[in-house]
Amino acid sequence: MRGKGFSKDFILVVIGQIISLFGNAGVRFVLPLYLLNLTGSSALYGTVTACALIPAALMSPVGGIVADRVNKRNIMVVLDFFTAAVILVFSLLHSGGSLVLILTVTLMLLYGIAGAYQPAVQASIPALVDTQQVTAANGIINTISSFASLMGPVLGGICYSAYGLKPVLWVCTGCFFLSAVMELFIHIPFLKQDSHGGIRQTIRTDFAESIRFIRKEKPIIGKGVLVVCGINLFLSAMIIVALPYLITEILPLKASQANRLYGFAEGALAAGGLTGGICAGIFANRLKVQRAANLLIACAVCVFPMGIALLLCSSGVMNYLVITICCFAVMVCSTIFSVQMMSFVQTETPQNLIGKVIAVILTVSMCAQPLGNALYGVLFELCKGTEYAVILLSGAVSLAIAIGTRNIFKKFATS
Repeated sequence: MRGKGFSKDFILVVIGQIISLFGNAGVRFVLPLYLLNLTGSSALYGTVTACALIPAALMSPVGGIVADRVNKRNIMVVLDFFTAAVILVFSLLHSGGSLVLILTVTLMLLYGIAGAYQPAVQASIPALVDTQQVTAANGIINTISSFASLMGPVLGGICYSAYGLKPVLWVCTGCFFLSAVMELFIHIPFLKQDSHGGIRQTIRTDFAESIRFIRKEKPIIGKGVLVVCGINLFLSAMIIVALPYLITEILPLKASQANRLYGFAEGALAAGGLTGGICAGIFANRLKVQRAANLLIACAVCVFPMGIALLLCSSGVMNYLVITICCFAVMVCSTIFSVQMMSFVQTETPQNLIGKVIAVILTVSMCAQPLGNALYGVLFELCKGTEYAVILLSGAVSLAIAIGTRNIFKKFATS
């Protein structure tokens, strides 16, 4: 976006994101659900998804360093082609060996690729738009991500229920291949940085530089990241594990409809993200980062109706509606919060550091997710029949974190 409108390159980035994120949403929805359908174990589901998130946390710093030293367009192209190859290989091998092992390795590869991919996308935004338009541009990217996440699970659930696993995998493979081809035509301004020493020394130096920036020059960013870690551990992880487990295994719903309804619930999550992204873009100039804690408080409050409904109501349909509506509201607030935080980081970080700093933030914030997934997988297994207690505990702890960190966000303006 230069001057009044969007540049051709930014538009191509957006279109490429629509296609690749559509495939991403579809495959991330179908593979864990396929495992859950076959095993019925929330503990195994939580453990596998936790293992899948570890490579994302490990690869994010590498992706950030590479994003500052390699043309970001080339990173997107190579990783999208590689993702298409990974899904293609899984579609050929999944019926011939140990499903749990093959599926876990595939998810680890996909999440690892995503961990390296996202810093390149986020770091490219300040290079393609004016400074005053960064928040609006982030809102658009989040809207696109949410739109893809909305359509991916909904259509993925319908296709998976009707045709099985393989057709969904073929479509997702095509999405990543098409996205990679389109990204070949993007031009992102790139200034090559000098390297000192070998690859390992460069990685060590770059990572240390980004940590020093966060700790010494902008410590408020580090405090904000710790808050996000707490929310990821106690709130985000609970929703990730609870949504498929409750809808497909616990609620008294018809088995033939459960997978489809779960797809619609995932679509509601994405619709919340879509709504939040649109709101963040429209009201970009009115949003104040100092009041961001209020959004986290709203997220935590939305959890309580889910637990109360499970405790007091025996209707599967009613519980499904309450869970879906509450998750939609959580996603609206959390997406606006994410856009505010990312825009603040992008505008406060020098161009030569932005990829590395974003990667460190994504890495640290994601570290809590695998632990949370594994934790809630075990808790739901242990508390079978009293799942509402786990959900209410998640809401109470998340609310305490959100209320206790309001002062941190009030200091963002003076940081």
